[in-house]
Amino acid sequence: MREDNQLLMITHLSQLLLYITAVGSLIVPLIIWVTQKDKVYQMDEHGKRIINFQISLIVYSIICVPLILLFGLGLLGFIFLGIIALIFPIMNAVRASNGEPPSYPLSLNFIS
Repeated sequence: MREDNQLLMITHLSQLLLYITAVGSLIVPLIIWVTQKDKVYQMDEHGKRIINFQISLIVYSIICVPLILLFGLGLLGFIFLGIIALIFPIMNAVRASNGEPPSYPLSLNFIS
């Protein structure tokens, strides 16, 4: 196994494809994780956390849809999710470049 902090950083930043194409933020990190998890040191841990975070964002977005009818709380939820989806991939890309483990709060554990 090789250590490749740049690829880990790129994997985290690939989540920002959410702002270009909605599906790319899940598919691109998933492809990188699946193809590199046995080759790159710590890719398995980073990949699992990224995928869990992306699936959690999808679940929270689905929950926000009916909340729009309840005093517009869903709109606030979408704004909050948009900010989180922008900030945490960037923060964790910096952490990955420094060799630190990623941290995604509010992430549900789908893949362990």
